[in-house]
Amino acid sequence: MNFRDHFAQTAATVETLTRNGETSLTNYYGERSDFLRFNKSAVRQPGSVTDIDVTVDLIAGKRRTSTSVRLTGTKDEDATRLHHAVAGARTALDGAPDDPHLAFSREPRSSEHVAQAAMPSKAQAVDAIMRTGKGRDMVGIYAAGRVAYGFANNLGQRNWHESDSFNLDWCFYYAADKAVKANYAGVDWNDRELDRIAGDAAKTLPLLSRPVKTIPPGGYRAYLAPSALHEIWSWLGWGAFGIANHRTRATPFLRAIDGTGELDRHVTVKENTAEGLAPGFQADGFVKPPCVNLLSGGAYADCLISPRSAVEYGVKTNGANEGELPQSIDMAGGTLARDRVLKELGTGVYISNLWYMNYSDRNNGRVTGLTRFASMWVENGEIVAPLGVMRLDDSIYRFFGSELEGLTAERDFIIDPASYGRRSVDSMRLPGALVGDFRFTL
Repeated sequence: MNFRDHFAQTAATVETLTRNGETSLTNYYGERSDFLRFNKSAVRQPGSVTDIDVTVDLIAGKRRTSTSVRLTGTKDEDATRLHHAVAGARTALDGAPDDPHLAFSREPRSSEHVAQAAMPSKAQAVDAIMRTGKGRDMVGIYAAGRVAYGFANNLGQRNWHESDSFNLDWCFYYAADKAVKANYAGVDWNDRELDRIAGDAAKTLPLLSRPVKTIPPGGYRAYLAPSALHEIWSWLGWGAFGIANHRTRATPFLRAIDGTGELDRHVTVKENTAEGLAPGFQADGFVKPPCVNLLSGGAYADCLISPRSAVEYGVKTNGANEGELPQSIDMAGGTLARDRVLKELGTGVYISNLWYMNYSDRNNGRVTGLTRFASMWVENGEIVAPLGVMRLDDSIYRFFGSELEGLTAERDFIIDPASYGRRSVDSMRLPGALVGDFRFTL
């Protein structure tokens, strides 16, 4: 099935069902993906998914209703399903209250983005994964394929986004609770890059056989790998950059905004839609700019502004989603070479992954979480022992501020591996961070 042609057919059908005095918005999602679940370096569950999900909104005056329907790709069946969906939305519209923050694109701005990539066949992916895991207990999931997003309204606007990507998310398991986590994700598959990532993980695996070292709570010199920063930014993204959180003073960057806290001048973060996987438009039809500067040279720059917030606060939207969450975070790198990290760390903690992140003091930018997967104790630039699970509790104004000593020049492209309901297109480009004093409480 050609998603692009099917979207055009779907949009035309909804438009013919729209009555005078109504505005219709059609949001289309199509996915064609291969999945491979594996453990002990063997494929345990292969599968493929083709899915089409359409949401139709009807608007009359200041009233708005929404309904969703799954389509089959069969013309007559889809026409019947869309007819019932629009009819149901119209019935609900009669009893809907006025929406004081109603916002949708009234000036048509059409766009099209199609990005085809060098993707392996399922057989090629299996061969590469099996080669990577040979002789080891490799556990994880591979997801790859095409996703497509479309927006249409009866004002003549059409937006289309279609892209290929893959995500290989796995561990080399050692024993008990010990494993080395790794990820290879992107748009153009390269066997050599997979071998490099797997090789780095394999070098760490034998070190897990050493006795676990326990360190007391306190501050330690630390290196946070890009995967650890991914967990931090994934959490900070919730409520950090939206204008609604700023106007209600409920953002962890509040001190950076009012001048009572500072971030290091090397901390620059943007929402880089142009180089991410997420579509360049949102569900109300507003087109996103290629880039929004969120933090620039350590200073807070711009907010993500959804259409509803734009109405509520009397500002212009920049096409943010309803939750005002970033989808394509891009953090600038520094000058620290990846192969110099251990030498520059000297003696301290190498943090490969974090999880269970939360705020311990949101308005002061304090976060807490646990280490996970092969966090190591380093002495004189050499890994000497694995560490037990530790709880961090520290402030962004320390590890991204006063205690930040360097960022790696190399950055990792990390795609969110979530596939609940649909494959995520959220992504981040992140360096690693060397921190002079990082605090642990347990």
